[in-house]
Order: sequence, then C-alpha cells, then structure tokens
Amino acid sequence: MKTIRVGCGAGFAGDRIEPAVELAERGRLDYLGLECLAERTIALAQQARRTNPDAGYDSLLTARFEALLPVCRRNGVKIITNMGAANPAGAAKVIAAMAARMGFTGLRIAAVEGDDVLDQVLDTNLPFIERQGSVRDIAGSIISANAYLGVAPIIEALAGGADIVITGRVSDPALFAAPLIYEFGWDLDDWHRVGHSMLIGHLLECAGQVTGGYFADPGYKTVANLARIGLPFVDACADGTASIGKPDGSGGQISIQTCKEQLLYEVHDPAAYFQPDVVADFSGVRFTQDGPDRVGIHGGTGHKRTDTLKVTVGYRDGYIGEGQMSYAGPGALARAQLALDIVRERIAIIGVKASEVRYDLIGVNAVHRGAGGSNNGAEPEEIRIRVAGRTDTAVEANRIGIEVESLWLNGPAGGGGAWKSTREVVAAASVLLPRAGIKTSVRYEVA
Repeated sequence: MKTIRVGCGAGFAGDRIEPAVELAERGRLDYLGLECLAERTIALAQQARRTNPDAGYDSLLTARFEALLPVCRRNGVKIITNMGAANPAGAAKVIAAMAARMGFTGLRIAAVEGDDVLDQVLDTNLPFIERQGSVRDIAGSIISANAYLGVAPIIEALAGGADIVITGRVSDPALFAAPLIYEFGWDLDDWHRVGHSMLIGHLLECAGQVTGGYFADPGYKTVANLARIGLPFVDACADGTASIGKPDGSGGQISIQTCKEQLLYEVHDPAAYFQPDVVADFSGVRFTQDGPDRVGIHGGTGHKRTDTLKVTVGYRDGYIGEGQMSYAGPGALARAQLALDIVRERIAIIGVKASEVRYDLIGVNAVHRGAGGSNNGAEPEEIRIRVAGRTDTAVEANRIGIEVESLWLNGPAGGGGAWKSTREVVAAASVLLPRAGIKTSVRYEVA
C-alpha cells in the first residue's frame, strides 16, 4: 500500500534550522512542511511590505532555504511552507534566484495567493468573533486582513508540478494535510478522510512540541537530550492508517503522552475543531505505542465544512512603554518595592497619559498576580522590577521607560541593569467572511 512520509521542520517563525536539516537528511521524507506564521506575524509582514513592496515574507526565508535546498533536492523532498506571509510571490522569486545560484535548474516554485482580503473586510462591518465590537470600530487602524485558506490551492500547486509551495495565511494543519490528500486522491468532500488528515497535520504543526519539547517538566516528565531534539514525521497510508515518529538517534521523545498533549493544544472542542476544509472531530482519537519513539494514530474524522472562513484582522492598538531595573542582596525586595512606588508617583506627577500601567516584581508577582510565588515566604536574593504602560502615542510611552531609567541616581540604592523600550502594539481580531467571495490563485517561478 502506498505510504507518504510528511515531516515538520519548523513550528514557528523563530524555530531552529539545524533540526530541520537533520530531518530532511535522515528522515527519508517525501514532503517537509515549515509552519512559520502566527496571527500577528502577518500584520507585521503587511506593514513591512507597505514600506518595501519587495518585502513582506519571512525574515528567515533565505537562511532556511540556503540550509534546506541542497539536502531536499538531493533527497527528493518537496517543501510546503507559509513563509510567504504577506508576499508569497516575492518569496517564490527569492527562492528561484537562490536555487539558480546553487545550480538547481528546473526547480518549480509555486506561490499561493488570495488570502489577502483587506478590501473585502473594509467594505463590511463584520462583528468580531472573539471579543466585543466590529470592523468599523477599528477601521482607521486596520493594517491587514488575511483569510485562513485550506488545502485546495496547495493541491493545485502540487498538481501543477511544484517542488516548493509558498503560501501566505493558510490553516496550520493544511500544510501537512494537503500532500496526503493530493497523493492519495482523496475527495475534498470526504469529510472522514479530510478530518483524519487534519488530525495528522495538527500533530505535526508545532514541530518539537510533539517530540517532547513543550512536554518536558523535570521531575515529572523527563525528556532526554532536548538540546538535540528531533523533529516529527508521519507515515500515512491511503487507507488512513498512520504513525508518528522522529529520526533515529535524535533527542526528545515520541510517546502517547506527548501526542495527547499536542492533540489538545489550542483545541477548544475536540469534537468540533473548525478548519477551512472540514470541521475536524478528534473525540474518538486513540494512540498506540507501536515501538520506541513511534506512536500509531487512530480515529480522526470530520464533518462538513462551514460556509465561512476565519479572517485575522491586524490593527494598530497604541504603544507600550517599558522600563526595567534589577536589585540584589539584603533588602532587595524592599528596595524594589520602593522603586515601583517612586515610579508610580512620578508617572502621576508628570501626567503620563496611559490607559493602563503594570508594576511588576519579576520573580514575585509578575506572572501570578499578587504576593506569593514559590519561595515559601523567603526573601529573594535578587529581583527585577518592570513597569509597562499602554499609551496612544510613542512620545507618552517613552516617558515611562525614562522614569525607570532615572532610578539609576535617584534611588533607591543598588539598582542596576536598567533597560527601556517603546514599541507599537499590533493586535489581532477575528471575523468570519463568506468563502464564496474569496478567490485563490497559484503562480509559478522556475529556477
């Protein structure tokens, strides 16, 4: 029976490159997926493209493909990635030029377009689906609107002979499900098989999470050799049977436990996991430990897809000004608290126009709000303060960091390691747009 092996070489934009090279070299893959696009990332990419029309793709595109192209060409591995971000066509041109320089002539690179639906969204007053309000509430601040596309344009690209497929915003599992659906010739309205392919894609999409990275918790869940963690692949057959593994000898682990944790990651309802192509149903999934670092995947299914696609709307949401300072030695906590009291009063005296300000003692109350922590009441030997405020302008935000930095000479004693920053906030909201109005296209570059 025909078997396809699909691997994941990146689970986010800043993921390591070396393990992906190992997977492509030693994993005997047919396809390598690189999932590198978060919801805010694409809004930032759209901003970059407005400044430079040739920009807007992932900043590590060149570095990843310089490392991966030689090994993938040598081993016949096709690459599917959303590193195109706001400019898939531009990314395809860059890769084609790189391949030509490396001597890989005849390489066919497909760019999937159509996820940019900014004009459609601006013509509506669609309600947000995860918060109060609607599009018109933030119309003057909107940067981008990108729909989550599904597997269809990726399949079209593969059918067109693509060796590399570059997309913008698609659903994360689609990067890994598309080659399975294409290779096995599954119908896009075969909700059971498409749903099962989304299960496979969901297990793969976060890379090192399923091989023990985010799973590791010393003393509770021990995972060996995380500094050399291996990345996952799935062997899938046309009848839907599948198993997940990683390269022999690599670090980390594949177990029923790591797979269960990844299965539930970012899934609000396992029986109704909404994807562009299907409403996936993971409620009947079970795993079997089929050998060392090898787990069988059983039971994924799905139901008819919805008539709408989720759209991420990126928008400017003010600025954050931040300052930090460290205190150490006897009385560090009291001095740090005094420092925060001083800054709080100073911000009131100079009239910083902030809608919200946080005063944190890192290591005491920055994560778990309020006093406490895990030191059982013991006085900390060192502590770092952080003051962060949200403002409407960069000028106001900058004043917050200046006040923290002023503690250098204006007390209390022993402050050091001052740091400040001012940054614009790019936020994201979601709406649902009828899929009938979203048109995709595929264009090709040849090295």
